[in-house]
Amino acid sequence: MRITLLVSFFLFQAGNALALTLPTVKLGLEPAKGPEQVAVVLQILLLLTILSVAPALLLMVTSFTRLAVVFSLLRHALGTQQTPPTQVLIALALFLTFFIMAPVFKEAYEKGLSPYLAGEIDEAEFFRDAIKPFREFMFRNTREKDLALMVRLAGDQRPETKEDVRTLTLIPAFMISELRSAFEIGFLLYIPFLIIDMVVASVLLSMGMMMLPPIMVSLPMKILLFVLVDGWNLLIGSLVRSFY
Repeated sequence: MRITLLVSFFLFQAGNALALTLPTVKLGLEPAKGPEQVAVVLQILLLLTILSVAPALLLMVTSFTRLAVVFSLLRHALGTQQTPPTQVLIALALFLTFFIMAPVFKEAYEKGLSPYLAGEIDEAEFFRDAIKPFREFMFRNTREKDLALMVRLAGDQRPETKEDVRTLTLIPAFMISELRSAFEIGFLLYIPFLIIDMVVASVLLSMGMMMLPPIMVSLPMKILLFVLVDGWNLLIGSLVRSFY
């Protein structure tokens, strides 16, 4: 009984402390006193919009797309169903993205964000300077055929230099090229595992073991092959080098 009263007392005191420390939040709609207030509100809305689409931006202008697709195709090639888990593969792709894009992030910070925070450049110059490293990265990994397709679909004139290519035209071309590269790598990953499946199925059929699923025999053999050749080391190394 004493313990119950003591616990109740501490909970009551904690509730009072929280009640005293919690700030009040007020929402209201008031007429703007000038165009400056309207501009600030629009900037806040723009910032919130950018933060809400930040995951999509990570997919569109970085190496994440190729990494995630290749890891997914590898899991299907091995036939391990949900192993490794999707969360593990996404986390690996995410951290590898930060590793690959580190020079790009650093250059964007030094040339765009840092001068903007110091008040040396305005918003327009900030966006122009910060997007340049990402544009260079996308140009290096975009096929001319895909870029020409998006320029033609956008109805733009044939660009003479990289600066003539709009960012909104470059991003989908980059993503198409990334998907193509990811499927090419995935096809090469499928070949050795497909050969193992065919060999195991042929052996079981010749032995008359119709009731034994070939996947039960081929799965440990594919995992063993992947481990013996140090597959993760080879795959990660090849993926990282493919962006340079």
